[in-house]
Amino acid sequence: MAEVATYFFDTYAFCELFKGNPNYEPYSKDVSIVTTMLNLMELHYGMLLESGRGYADTMYDKLKGFCVEIDDEIIKNANALKAMPRKRMLSYVDCVGYVISKRKNIKFLTGDKQFFDMDNVEYVK
Repeated sequence: MAEVATYFFDTYAFCELFKGNPNYEPYSKDVSIVTTMLNLMELHYGMLLESGRGYADTMYDKLKGFCVEIDDEIIKNANALKAMPRKRMLSYVDCVGYVISKRKNIKFLTGDKQFFDMDNVEYVK
């Protein structure tokens, strides 16, 4: 039996998957998902605007089981990443997710251009 790949899904990845982006088709089955409640908050808001409360709530409820806890070390390391003197404009939510992906040794799945050349990233447009 083949091992299932695990990815940290950032909000961008979820949005593209739900929009039906064919580049995200390989991530729609036979993968294990990790995310945070912060990513679900962003996703829920976007779906609320685009598809209405019912759909947004349904998807939120389906995905909340994939969320991992955010502890003090994750917050401190995410803030350190955000504070690094770079020309990248990384959001707090993305920094938290990226730190979690590094800690868990799983790829950070995104199409956000700020992550294009960073290590440990599965960059998909």
